[in-house]
Amino acid sequence: VQLQASGGGLVQAGGSLRLSCATSRRTSSNNAMGWFRQVPGKEREFVAAVSWNGGTRIYGDSVKGRFTISKDYGKAVAALQMNSLKPEDTAVYYCAVNRRSVPTQEPSEYSYWGQGTEVTVSS
Repeated sequence: VQLQASGGGLVQAGGSLRLSCATSRRTSSNNAMGWFRQVPGKEREFVAAVSWNGGTRIYGDSVKGRFTISKDYGKAVAALQMNSLKPEDTAVYYCAVNRRSVPTQEPSEYSYWGQGTEVTVSS
């Protein structure tokens, strides 16, 4: 199973980026998907997750009101729109497929992970 994350890069504080995670429809059609991020030396942090059909979304406290997750069922793509970026958002961002159809925050409940895409926000 492959997840392909893309869209990372360098942006100034206050700017926006859109991350995309593509996977096979067979892999993600009945499963929730999520985004996590990690900074070297720290634990992986939950960012956002969306239900199998895109109807339910949850967010980590640090990104609420700034980030929006979406899931395109037909294209088997999950996206993360990141607005009002801050330097503390700098991290490697990972997409993942949940074992369940509902979104959760625990990394252990995600079966498949992408390779990560790096986001750097300059001050």
